[in-house]
Amino acid sequence: MKPKEKLIAVRESLKTVTDEAGAEAVILLEHFTEMTRAEILLSEVGLDEKTLSSIDAAVGRRLLREPLQYILGTWYFMGLPFTVTPAALIPRQDTETLAEEGKRLISGRGYRSLLDVCTGTGCIAVSLAKLTGICAEASDISPECAALARENAERNGVKLAVRTADLFDGAGKYDVVTANPPYIADADMEALQPEVRFEPRLALAGGKDGLELYRRIAKEAEPHINRGGALLLEVGYGEAETVAALFTGKKVRIIKDLNGIDRVVIIEYA
Repeated sequence: MKPKEKLIAVRESLKTVTDEAGAEAVILLEHFTEMTRAEILLSEVGLDEKTLSSIDAAVGRRLLREPLQYILGTWYFMGLPFTVTPAALIPRQDTETLAEEGKRLISGRGYRSLLDVCTGTGCIAVSLAKLTGICAEASDISPECAALARENAERNGVKLAVRTADLFDGAGKYDVVTANPPYIADADMEALQPEVRFEPRLALAGGKDGLELYRRIAKEAEPHINRGGALLLEVGYGEAETVAALFTGKKVRIIKDLNGIDRVVIIEYA
């Protein structure tokens, strides 16, 4: 079977599980054939049986609603490659809003130290260390996530001190602290898309109202942030104002994502 013919077949199969069947089919074919999209469309050379078998196995997993990112084992965030496994939340474009704002603050204010809590894959800490040169640390309560963050730091050629820790346990003081904590309310967990259910509950469930970790961060963060520093928090849909209100007496800003949704709460520590 020629690459283009396989691409069409994969696209048709994936239409039963995703509205992005065309894009996902291209990604899968590029991954397993190591060809560009143009090469896939133009090649007249048939694919070998091993490659076809690998593609079919991946499509089978996707039809069971396993996320494409876990099937591939790699996903890009801020233009950088990250190893992804079911131990950690998949890096998403929404979180790039936080990373972009962090990058802007670090560069504009000359921040020199960063802590990323609930680090997961390490995508925020690794990206900011790589793109700004800031001295970065990260923590996660999951040993598997901590190990994955170390792997991704090495993969991207950055130094990242990673601790297995609950939020600020063992932390020092930093110019900027970032976090994308679990923020889905318990009652909403069962209504998640099947793909999201493949991701670790620990990285998703935020307690009864989704704000359990934010309350803890509001109480625990200040001793770990230098004067003139900032705390950047990703929040879920409709949560920004409530999270902002947890930081009484602080200057707070809310940043929208590319879809116009309030996505990042920034707290200034004068």
